[in-house]
Amino acid sequence: MSTPTPTVLTTGTATAPGAGPTAPPAYVGVDWGGTKIEAVALAPDGVTLARIRQDTPRSDYAGCLRIVADLVTRVEEAAGVRGTVGIGIPGSVDPRTGVAKGASSTWLNGRHVARDLREVLGRDLRLSNDADCFAVSEAVDGAGVGHHVVFAVILGSGAGAGIATGGRAHHGPNHSGGEWGHNPLPRPDVTEIPGPPCYCGRHGCLERWVSGWAFARDYAQHAAVDLAHPVALTSAEIITAMRSGDRLARLVWGRYVDRVARGLSLVVNALDPDILVMGGGMSNVDELYTDLPARLADETFSPCFYTPIARAAHGDSSGVRGAAWLWKE
Repeated sequence: MSTPTPTVLTTGTATAPGAGPTAPPAYVGVDWGGTKIEAVALAPDGVTLARIRQDTPRSDYAGCLRIVADLVTRVEEAAGVRGTVGIGIPGSVDPRTGVAKGASSTWLNGRHVARDLREVLGRDLRLSNDADCFAVSEAVDGAGVGHHVVFAVILGSGAGAGIATGGRAHHGPNHSGGEWGHNPLPRPDVTEIPGPPCYCGRHGCLERWVSGWAFARDYAQHAAVDLAHPVALTSAEIITAMRSGDRLARLVWGRYVDRVARGLSLVVNALDPDILVMGGGMSNVDELYTDLPARLADETFSPCFYTPIARAAHGDSSGVRGAAWLWKE
C-alpha cells in the first residue's frame, strides 16, 4: 500500500528563554487518531516549530507504526532539532502487560503498542490516552492554567474525557481514569433504555448519547416522522436551523444539553474538578456555555455549583500538544 506524502502545516523558530539547562531542545508529540496521525515539535516555551499530519491507514497496525516513526523523523528535520517523544493513542494500556485496551481504533487492542513504538523509533517515549493528552495540554498552557484538577471533555465523533492533576496526566492503577464516555447515561427515561449499542459491547454508553454523531442521529430520528423536516442534516446544520428558530432543532438541542448535564453530574459529584474544559466539534457551539451550566447545576448533588466550564484554548491541536508535554516536568 502506498504511503501519501505528509503535509508540513506550520514551522517556526525555536526560542526558549528561561527554559533551564535541563530542558530538551524540543518536545515532540504524536496524536495517533482514528482518521489522522499528527506530529508536532514544540519549543520549551510552547512555540510550535513544526507540525505534520497524515491520514491513518485504518486497520493497518504495522502501517500506523511506520507512519508514526516517519512523522517523528520528518517533524524533527523540519524543526531542526531532536527532542523527547510523547504519543497519545485512542485507548490505554494495561499497566502490567503493556497491552492496549479500550481503543476505539480497535485494531490497537491486544497489541504491545509501547514496545512496538520503541522498536520502530529506536528510542524511549511516553505513551498516554489521547484524552489525557488533551487534558495535559489545557492544564499546562490552555484553558485550565491555574487549576489543579482539570477534567477535559471531548464531544466529537465519540465522547471521552481526560484528567490532569498539577499539569500531569492522571491514569490510576488500571489506566482507566477519565473513561467517562463508557459509563451509562444517568437517570434514563423509558425512551433511553436500553440505549444504542456501543462498540465496547454494552448499550447506552454516554458516548452514544452526547457525541456529535448522537446529536445528528437524534434529530434524524425525530425528523423521520415529520415530513416537513429533512432527515439527513449534519450537527452544524442542525445548530444553524436551531438559531433560525426551527422548533425541532431547538428541541433536540435541549435534549442534548440535558444528557451532557446528566453525564457530567457524575463527574462533579465524584471528583468535583476545579474546571471542566470542553473539546471536540460540539464544544464549538456557543450555546453550550450559556445553556449547560444551569442545567448541570440542577443535576448535581450539591445545592451550589461554581465550577467554570471553558472551551479548550488549543482546539483540535490540544491532543498533539499534550502528547508533547508528557515529558514536561
